[in-house]
Amino acid sequence: MAALTPAQAELFQEANYAVLTTLRADGSPHNTVVWVEWDGSNVSFNTVIGRAKHRHLERDPRVTVTIVKEPYKWISVSGRGALSTDGANDQIDRLAKKYLGEEKYPWSAEGDVRIGVTLAIDKIDAFGFDA
Repeated sequence: MAALTPAQAELFQEANYAVLTTLRADGSPHNTVVWVEWDGSNVSFNTVIGRAKHRHLERDPRVTVTIVKEPYKWISVSGRGALSTDGANDQIDRLAKKYLGEEKYPWSAEGDVRIGVTLAIDKIDAFGFDA
């Protein structure tokens, strides 16, 4: 498993938006903007069961998450996503606090079942960081 440097991890700790890439059934990439967090070892994000991100990861867990901080400072991490509903509601509230300053995620719909995705990092591509 690859490890982020402290400077790289900082991009995931700040309220930077990320682009998530999953793979559709035909193998083509599917990109979406996501909120992310870092637990000291893994990158994670959150979605709702049944959405494209969830469906794609159920079929093929390979995923890439990219943050562009400024034109020449970016990081892209790739690995396999592990899905779990345990703690997913708490996670989306943490992310709402981080990105919106809200205590609770404000856009939950009736019937939504949240799921957290933890990415064990296999590969890191980055630019603009000191060695």
